[in-house]
Amino acid sequence: MTQFSLRRYLTENANWLSAGILLTFLSSFGQTFFISVFAGEIRADYGLSHGSWGAIYSAGTTLSAVVMIWAGGLTDIFRVRVLGPVVLAGLVLATLAMALNNWLLLLPLVVFFLRLFGQGMSTHLAQVAMARWFTATRGKALSIASIGFALGEALLPLIFVAAMGVVEWRWLWAVAAGVTALGIPFLITLLRHERTPQSLAAEYSATGMQNRHWTRREALMHPLFWFMVPAVLGPSAFITAFFFHQVHLAEVKGWLHIQLVALFPVYTGVSLLSMFAAGWALDKWGTARLMSFYQLPIALGFVILSMTTSVGGALVGLVFLGLTVGANSTLPSAFWAEFYGTQHIGAIKALATAVMVLGSAIGPGLTGVLIDTGVSLDTQFLWIGGFFVGVCMLVWIGVTRAARSL
Repeated sequence: MTQFSLRRYLTENANWLSAGILLTFLSSFGQTFFISVFAGEIRADYGLSHGSWGAIYSAGTTLSAVVMIWAGGLTDIFRVRVLGPVVLAGLVLATLAMALNNWLLLLPLVVFFLRLFGQGMSTHLAQVAMARWFTATRGKALSIASIGFALGEALLPLIFVAAMGVVEWRWLWAVAAGVTALGIPFLITLLRHERTPQSLAAEYSATGMQNRHWTRREALMHPLFWFMVPAVLGPSAFITAFFFHQVHLAEVKGWLHIQLVALFPVYTGVSLLSMFAAGWALDKWGTARLMSFYQLPIALGFVILSMTTSVGGALVGLVFLGLTVGANSTLPSAFWAEFYGTQHIGAIKALATAVMVLGSAIGPGLTGVLIDTGVSLDTQFLWIGGFFVGVCMLVWIGVTRAARSL
């Protein structure tokens, strides 16, 4: 795409793309990389160990994954302009609840709403909208919309960790609620001329395998979906675990927390570059050629993080993590549309999002329990690296078989 055509593309689609960026950015307040910034304060205020906080986080996140199976399908029925403000309003209430709640019994419920409206629905809305609204340039649209993730990862942890030095942590959650609330009128304005899913069907429809649109039930019964489950679950589980235990990781490695957090913008910059490269590549070659290999860098990244004792080594490990995380922002969403069609993409991707959210529940809980039982993060990171190598092999088998039906 030339500079002129790119400028024209961005201008003609500015409102839709900006809505995607806004939703992905605001999803940050329900993402682990943001919540985990407050892990030390939350554990101290509620008297929790690493394992018990991980269990609470996993319980709330698991419940949100179950609800996502139903809630995600609403994107096939309602406009983003209608559903988006409702989701963001829910996120406002969830962030306020984190600021105000003092009861341990309500903490899992607070986590549930943060994960459902933040990580789950805000992310799901943005990605389904891009996958449905754009066909020939689906990869570029998903990459551009995912800029919001990159901005959130790069800026929010650094800003809020620094702010905690002068502001009580609960007040910072009130700030998050205010920022989210400001996003609601912006989203409505950006999408005031949004077309409905029904009106998009004819012009933007794209079939999948066997030249047809697959329903969610049909996709669930197809072997390819199950070959893909570990690939969807893995990055969510273990990137979440990494961010969730960032305070503990810094402690056991002998680093200051701010030293580790200061590396996140580099990680995000690499993720951003990888995201755009993956978007360009999938528009050129499709997802079938790319899905089997894009998780190899994350395997190497976790091995490096396991072995290093220096902040410089951690930076190298984060670069490799960022390569996979960036591609993961675009490739899976495009994959479901390419292989199963777009007519029921909301319902099908809701299943995938539920798996992703479930992974983010499993990761912190599992690693937290292992920490409490004496298994170090260094050892766990080596195991995780091996897991991702196995994932690449599974995806290669599933995609190679299914690609013949495209």
